[in-house]
Amino acid sequence: MKDSVSFVHVNGHAASEYRGRLAPSPTGLLHLGHARTFWIAARRARDQHGTLILRNEDLDPQRSRPEFVEAMLEDLRWLGIEWAEGPDRGGPYAPYSQSERRSHYLDAWRRLLHNGWIYPCTCSRKDLAFAATAPNDVDDEPIYPGRCRGQIRPDRVDAPAGVNWRFRVPEGEAIGFDDLHLGPQSFVAGKDFGDFVIWRRDDVPAYQLAVVVDDAQMRITEVVRGADLLKSTARQILIFRALGILATAYYHCDLVRDNRGERMAKRHDAASIRRLRETGLTPEQVLQDAQALVE
Repeated sequence: MKDSVSFVHVNGHAASEYRGRLAPSPTGLLHLGHARTFWIAARRARDQHGTLILRNEDLDPQRSRPEFVEAMLEDLRWLGIEWAEGPDRGGPYAPYSQSERRSHYLDAWRRLLHNGWIYPCTCSRKDLAFAATAPNDVDDEPIYPGRCRGQIRPDRVDAPAGVNWRFRVPEGEAIGFDDLHLGPQSFVAGKDFGDFVIWRRDDVPAYQLAVVVDDAQMRITEVVRGADLLKSTARQILIFRALGILATAYYHCDLVRDNRGERMAKRHDAASIRRLRETGLTPEQVLQDAQALVE
């Protein structure tokens, strides 16, 4: 890689300074679940006298919108959350918008390719729908059936576009970590999740790769996010390991659910921070409402 130093550092428990992050995606308005998770992240950074970073995760060019970037910055400030580094403030690890960090993701893709961790997948959606097993969790990806797994690593590939690139998981290995809120967690590669996409055929780096690269290069020591991403953490630990990086620490928050027990999502417009602000609620009342939906 061009900048190998940026990947070889001690992240997580051995770091001397706490660095947390907020990582919203500008694909809709932030909701009650975001409010609670981001408030917890800000509080943990404050309690550790650490640094809080805001990262704009605008990877998806089809869904990300500039107006949602402005809305999320405004709504987070309204909640009383402050950050020291971000797309609006700059900082030592800029840029802080993922759409501007493509070169870093390409460096990681080349490293994974060179070391045999990834392979090209030409399966269509129709192939996967027919052959893949059902996902174990809501919104989780199906376990890949392995149709392209045996492909030999291509010797001459200059760019990832045109096919999906999948990470080859060590089948049967238990990937464990001690979550700072939910305790010990363990997922079995090949059973709980399969070979997963790290670069899409439309030439967009996937979430799993991008957040690992960004968390490493921005020296994040603790990731605070929702419990729906526990399985993603297992996947990301594998990427950290393949890149030669010690994974960060994790704190997964309990999920905020609506009155029907469904996980809060951006489609719940009535529960967006923006709509609740318009009804006259204070930041304290919004956070209280979010907590009530967890208990």
